[in-house]
Amino acid sequence: QVQLAESGGGLVQPGGSLRLSCAASGSTSNVIGTGWFRQAPGKEREFVAVVSTNGLIIYYSPSVKGRFTISRDNAKSTVDLQMNSLNAEDTAVYYCAATVYLSGSNYYLDTKYDYWGQGTQVTVSS
Repeated sequence: QVQLAESGGGLVQPGGSLRLSCAASGSTSNVIGTGWFRQAPGKEREFVAVVSTNGLIIYYSPSVKGRFTISRDNAKSTVDLQMNSLNAEDTAVYYCAATVYLSGSNYYLDTKYDYWGQGTQVTVSS
């Protein structure tokens, strides 16, 4: 069993930055990838980014590539999401998710992830 807990959400102005953190605990030995999804009001849950446990594989949604950076801190057992150049379309509840498999053909599908955090609200507004 794996538990995930997000933190770092909040209110930020357009063009600003925010850093989210996902802390993993429990039986994480089978987790091969940990990433982020987001869901805005009235929209489907959307893939954001994922990083493999060994840190060698990273995928980004085209909508955030170049602005967001996903990374892991093994010493802290966290996966972080550095978000820069934020705009109103980034406003959403951000969820941390973990998977026991990671594929180049289905990494973006929320149905392929096995564990989920409770979500943290990110609001971009002036």
